[in-house]
Amino acid sequence: MRKFLCAIVLVAAAGAAFGQAYPSKPLRLVLPYAPGGVVDFIGRTLGQRLSEQLGQAVIADNRPGAGGIIGVEATAKSAPDGYTLVLMDPAIVINTVLQDAVPYDVIRDLDTVSIVGSSPLVLAANPALPVKSVAELVAYAKAHSGQLNFASAGIGTTPHMAGELLKLRIGVPMTHVPYKGMGPAMADLVSGRVQFSFGSITAALPFLNDHRLRGLATTGAKRSSALPDLPTVIEAGLPGFEVDLWLGLFGPAHLPPAALARLNAETRKATEHPDARAAFAKVGVEPRGASPEESAVFVKAEYEKWNRVVRDAMLKGAS
Repeated sequence: MRKFLCAIVLVAAAGAAFGQAYPSKPLRLVLPYAPGGVVDFIGRTLGQRLSEQLGQAVIADNRPGAGGIIGVEATAKSAPDGYTLVLMDPAIVINTVLQDAVPYDVIRDLDTVSIVGSSPLVLAANPALPVKSVAELVAYAKAHSGQLNFASAGIGTTPHMAGELLKLRIGVPMTHVPYKGMGPAMADLVSGRVQFSFGSITAALPFLNDHRLRGLATTGAKRSSALPDLPTVIEAGLPGFEVDLWLGLFGPAHLPPAALARLNAETRKATEHPDARAAFAKVGVEPRGASPEESAVFVKAEYEKWNRVVRDAMLKGAS
């Protein structure tokens, strides 16, 4: 019994020492998309706040490709020491149910640190496309079946799924064109290589403001504070069409409990800072905070929801 109690004391002391020492070197925050989208913007905003709070540099590492899979895989396979994290959107669960041979299990191979925020998508069109509303886009798509192309940040990303859901709701074929992030997607949308896209408000806002793109609607249950003049897709005539672009902070599975607790507390503190809240609001992101346990339950529910959507809509392997 004495040896057992001594062992408990030693483990507790080691944990306390780790908590006091962590972090003792810079952290790497993987951003699985190219610069220019909401994950990149919110990641850099969050990283700056965390760096100031933790007293260590938080280095943003853009690792675009495969709809976010490359960056998430790099994180899942990194050392579980709390020094490599990834900020990711719903594609982290969508990819695993939409695509074959994803090289990680989102539930088993990752720890959820916290849900950071959420935002609707914005449905935007190239001004050369003769539509000014969702109803006109639907009518045009039906009159030109199979001729419209829509861009996304990659296969399995939330913008991709929103486009696939639109196809299913209106019963019209359209071609999905995936990119390595919303930045490149917006560039081709502005140039007219694709006609429309569901995308992050972050990526689309500069082009909406200078009228190089035309906003048609947002995908939330209510209007976005960043684009209050745009109706929701539901208001525009498609009941139940709601897509939430939530953002979560993850690390490799089996993070030390002290590191996980510290990261969760500091992340929640960072998102509550007035500067961060103001930055989030500019791109239509509402800060959210939750414990690791609550966040893990939320992610599992999202995984199950999208699994049902992909199965029921027969989207497996859709591109």
